[in-house]
Amino acid sequence: MLTFTIRRLLFAIPTLLFIALVIFLLLELAPGDPMANVPLTVPPEIKEQMRQALGLGEPVHIRFWKWIVQFFWVEPLNVFDYLFDTNFADGRLRIISWQNRAPVFITIAERIPQTLWVVGTAYLVAIAIAIPVGIYSAYRQYSAFDQVGTFVTMIGFSVPPFFSGVLVIIIFAVQLRWFPSIYDTRLVVDSWESFGMQVRQMFLPVMVLALQITSQLSRFMRASMLDNLNQDYVRTARAKGLREKTVVLVHVLRNSMIPVVTVIALGVPAIFGGAIITEQVFKVNGIGQLLITAIQANDLPMVQTLTFIFAVLIVLFNLIADVLYGILDPRIRYD
Repeated sequence: MLTFTIRRLLFAIPTLLFIALVIFLLLELAPGDPMANVPLTVPPEIKEQMRQALGLGEPVHIRFWKWIVQFFWVEPLNVFDYLFDTNFADGRLRIISWQNRAPVFITIAERIPQTLWVVGTAYLVAIAIAIPVGIYSAYRQYSAFDQVGTFVTMIGFSVPPFFSGVLVIIIFAVQLRWFPSIYDTRLVVDSWESFGMQVRQMFLPVMVLALQITSQLSRFMRASMLDNLNQDYVRTARAKGLREKTVVLVHVLRNSMIPVVTVIALGVPAIFGGAIITEQVFKVNGIGQLLITAIQANDLPMVQTLTFIFAVLIVLFNLIADVLYGILDPRIRYD
C-alpha cells in the first residue's frame, strides 16, 4: 500500500503540471484586458509601468514558469514564514490579483472560513443522513419508508439550488421569519450568543446544499446495499447463525461503502470550491462568490489559482479514495 501511494504521488506530479498548463493556456485565450478598469486620467506611461508590474509584458512561457514557481515554492514559503515567524520568502514576488492588487492566497484565506462553515457543514450533515437512509431503504426495499425516501431524494436531486434557495427564503425568512435570508460574513463567533446567530444564518444555505447532496449519496448507498444483500457471502453469513444486525452493518455495509467512498471523496473538493449558486443566493462571501467576481473582473491570476487548487484537491482525494478501497476490502491489494 505504501509503494502504491508513493507511485501515485509521483504520477500525480506530471498530471498536475499538465493540468496547470492547460488552465494557463485556456485563460490566455480569454478576451479582455486587466488594465481596462484603470481610470482614463492615468497617464499612458504609468499604465505601462503597471502592466510590467503585473507581468503582462513577458512571454507566455516565462509567465507560466513564474506562476508555477510562485504556486509551489513562494506561497508555501510564505505560509511557513507565517507559522514559524521566519523570513525565507522576503523579497519574493507572490501571485498578485489583478482585481485588488493583493496576494491571491491572502484573499483565498480570508474567504475559505465562510465556505467551510456553510458547505463543509452541509456535507457532513448530508453524509450523516444519507448513509443511514440508504441502508434502511435498501434493507426495507419497497416499504413505505423506501417509497417516501425515493420520492424525496428524486425531488431533492432534480430541483436546482437557485430554485430551492429562493423557495426556502420565501417560506422561512419572509413568511415565517425564523431565519435570516442574507448571510452576515462580518459576524465574529466569540460567545454562545454569536454561535447561535451563526447557526441561524447557516441553516437555510446548509438545508439547500444538504438536500441536494443527501439525495445523491442516499441513492448510491441504497443501490450499493441492494447489490450486496443478494450476494452469496450474505447467505453464508446468515446460514452460519450470525445476527441480522451483524450481517447488515458489518459484512454488507463494509462492501457497500466501496463505491460510496468514491462519491464522497470526489465531493470533498467541492467543499473548498464553494457552492457558487447557493453562495450567490444567500450572499455568502465564500470561495464560490470569489471565483464569480474574479471571472467578471477578468482577474486571471485569481481564476487560474482557484481552478488549479480545485484540480489539486481532486487528484489528492482520488488517491485517498483508492487507499480507502484497500482498507474497506481486503481482497484489493496494490502490488
